Amino acid sequence: MKNIIATLAIVWRIAVPYFRSEDKWVGRGLLAAVIAMELALVAIDVLVNQWQNRFYTALQNSDWDAFVTQIWIFVGLAFTFIALAVYKLYLNQWLQIRWRQWLTRHYLGEWLQDATHYRMQLKGDAADNPDQRITEDVKNFVEQTLTIGLGLLSSIVTLFSFVIILWGLSNAAPLHLFGQDLMIPGYLCWGALVYAIFGTALTHWIGAPLVNLNFEQQRYEADFRFNLVRVRENSEQIALLKGEGAERSRLLDRFGFVIGNWYAIMSRTKRLTAFTASYQQAAVIFPYVLVAPAFFAKKIQLGDMMQTASAFSSVQGALSFFVTAYRSLAEWRSIVARLDGFEMSVDSAAHLPAHEPAIALRAAGGSRRDIGLEELCVNLPNGTPLVAADAFAIQTPERVLVTGPSGSGKSTLFRAIAGIWPFGTGTIVIPERAKLMMLPQRPYFPVGMLRDAVVYPAAPGAFEAAQVRDALIAVGLPGLAERLDEDGHWNRMLSLGEQQRLGLARALLHVPDYLFLDEATASLDEPSEARLYRLLAEKLPQATIVSIGHRSTLDAFHTRKVTMAKRGEIHVLGDASKPAEVEPSAAR
Repeated sequence: MKNIIATLAIVWRIAVPYFRSEDKWVGRGLLAAVIAMELALVAIDVLVNQWQNRFYTALQNSDWDAFVTQIWIFVGLAFTFIALAVYKLYLNQWLQIRWRQWLTRHYLGEWLQDATHYRMQLKGDAADNPDQRITEDVKNFVEQTLTIGLGLLSSIVTLFSFVIILWGLSNAAPLHLFGQDLMIPGYLCWGALVYAIFGTALTHWIGAPLVNLNFEQQRYEADFRFNLVRVRENSEQIALLKGEGAERSRLLDRFGFVIGNWYAIMSRTKRLTAFTASYQQAAVIFPYVLVAPAFFAKKIQLGDMMQTASAFSSVQGALSFFVTAYRSLAEWRSIVARLDGFEMSVDSAAHLPAHEPAIALRAAGGSRRDIGLEELCVNLPNGTPLVAADAFAIQTPERVLVTGPSGSGKSTLFRAIAGIWPFGTGTIVIPERAKLMMLPQRPYFPVGMLRDAVVYPAAPGAFEAAQVRDALIAVGLPGLAERLDEDGHWNRMLSLGEQQRLGLARALLHVPDYLFLDEATASLDEPSEARLYRLLAEKLPQATIVSIGHRSTLDAFHTRKVTMAKRGEIHVLGDASKPAEVEPSAAR
């Protein structure tokens, strides 16, 4: 019972915000219409139940006129039922897509807010495969919540509607055993209740493991799909290393988890289906067994017996809702658990700086133009100190070269300045309204038109085609300048050197106040690298450029050199002991 209450509380938390959102009136209207149609369908079932009595009585009495009349009544009921069923499905699907659209936008907004998606990876949270949770789980949650909710509502209304009918029929057709009438008020209702309780208890006992099995199946399927995507994204490296055999083995190992768990689901489903099928088949004959003695004793007519059987079936079906829908309920509970885990993980990552000691970012007002690091200690996610800096400032418009051994925390320091690495203590002061841009060694380009990939993260069309073309020519990519409207997966189509040139073209377009280059030219030859640094000095004369690099040739293009010097278990950021020699034409 506690698990059911907890699940319903989670469903309420996930579902209710949509019906309080900006789309609430449309959502509420569609939900009200679907519920009204569901109730109308139950009402038609009640009318059909009463019709059965009259129809079979007309047959028993050989009353042709009554028979024809009942046929026309049935036609009217059937057409009404069909119309309601069609539009209930149509409006239900309309509600599903609007609800799913809102929920998808909501989750995407939370997941992609302020680098939350990145922090989730750093924390190693259990919310595996966010892509699967935002697509498949959201779709199934909306669909199954409506299906199960409306099914439960229909069962409740059906139960109350037909219990009244069945109670009256119990009095009209008393239990007849051994030639005696046994007056048990509402015995047909009690029979349906006992039958349903027995079936529900056994169904839960047999099918309970399906909840965890379905949860694991979704996880294994998502993991397998994710690794297939990784193979596709890294096909060149795999081919160069002749790693197809290793990848095939690794993928088949992961698929083995899918198969193994599926066999467990098959075994448990077989047992559950065997019981529920037996239960439903027995339910067909059970009411006739109860009322047949009264019929053969001439206590009731054929119409009464058929109406009784129909009413009993409706009551028993309503009471047995959990029996018939158990497998769907098991799948639904696993989906709810996955969305709950995703929400918890997103919330934990989003509020990470507030819940743990974290690096503080402060906007500097007034005329301050430098970035300051005050009592800064950058840690690894497990709390191990990595980088320390105090009273360290990056002036405008300096050209700063950051060096140090691999693994000393240079890139992590950049992440902290960008505000996506919260682990640590101290303060980073950034001028108010300053525009920062980080260019990593391997830049990211969204799949689509080249011009949109270059101007990212600006909106498509934010820059004129001529501006984009000039930037590409400036960074040495004239061949791409005429392909702006071409669609492609640019991270796969271009070499890493070409990607780095595209990243610098992006910087030329956005004109940042602070440009951080994390080995952003490492894949270029030294002459090309020198030309691009001169280009940055020419096109972005007021920008502060901070570079991470290992080549000695970079010294000539920076006015200041700082190093990561190891002291104990931590690397301390400080100015190099000997000033770098500066090429006058490059440093301004």
